[in-house]
Amino acid sequence: MRYCFQLQIRPERIGEYVKRHEAVWPEMQDALRATGWRNYSLFLRTDGLLIGYVEADDLAASQSAMAALEVNTRWQAEMAPFFAGTAPGDGFPLLTEVFHLAETPEEE
Repeated sequence: MRYCFQLQIRPERIGEYVKRHEAVWPEMQDALRATGWRNYSLFLRTDGLLIGYVEADDLAASQSAMAALEVNTRWQAEMAPFFAGTAPGDGFPLLTEVFHLAETPEEE
């Protein structure tokens, strides 16, 4: 399954947010992989609009597994000040997929 979500980064914190994501802790990356997150990407617009994309067999199960990990608790605490409104640790609003171009017709 493919999932997409939208969050808002505080415009005055964009530079630091980008810098933090250039060096995501290896143990955080390992935890994401171990809990079923695949092809996870974040895209950031200059006004702070953040779009996330992730693939997972069961996103709710992956989120729940991450929430139980100490490394995630530390990461979320450090990231919370960057967000305006809802932060990922609070759950994130998923966007509805309205189109997907499959690599082959059989995938549709």
